[in-house]
Amino acid sequence: MFDQYDVIVVGAGHAGCEAAVAAANMGCKVMLATMNMQTIGQMSCNPAMGGVAKGQIVREIDALCGYSGIVTDHSMIQFRMLNRSKGPAMWSPRAQSDRMQFAGYWRYLLEQHPNIDFWQEMVSGLLVKDGRVQGVRTGMGLEIPGKSVVLTNGTFLNGIIHIGEKQFGGGRAGESAARGITEQLVELGFEAGRMKTGTPPVWIAVRWITAKWRCSLATSLWVSFLIQTPRC
Repeated sequence: MFDQYDVIVVGAGHAGCEAAVAAANMGCKVMLATMNMQTIGQMSCNPAMGGVAKGQIVREIDALCGYSGIVTDHSMIQFRMLNRSKGPAMWSPRAQSDRMQFAGYWRYLLEQHPNIDFWQEMVSGLLVKDGRVQGVRTGMGLEIPGKSVVLTNGTFLNGIIHIGEKQFGGGRAGESAARGITEQLVELGFEAGRMKTGTPPVWIAVRWITAKWRCSLATSLWVSFLIQTPRC
């Protein structure tokens, strides 16, 4: 049913999207597998790209012809350069984006790439033969052959959500966790652990009368140096 792919990327968050683009731009035939095509490149919680650490990383990705900076500039609603009171080495670009536009443009760019195919389904395991990965197996039992596999599952891999004293499986609120891969990786000799990410309580009411305006910096500043997309 499937031809052999050079690279199979599991998970279509920001890391998965960049991994797919990087391989595809090098001429590889890529399969990008995700549980939900509607959440490709989705921004969680704070819809921003940049900051003291991530700002530098996004521009390094941009220098390697990645798409994060381009997508950010296309969907940007505010831009600021942090730490301007310090030396240039500490300056950090940060852009607030329109969440819907950000995800939509990521998907558009991926769909325009001739080397990228998509598959919507949970990947439940890896195909391993003679100690070498040969592809992936989906939740419906389909086998997709590949020369290499990149796992960018993020918080979905055996994810657990904690709300107060309650716990339940999930990768994001309202979305199920990915099962099967963690158990197989452990069987193959990998160590499995957990890293915590926290989402603060959401304010239901905001006293706008006490809020202060924080304007964007000049429109000549961009995250990406590759393509300066006109802002809306």
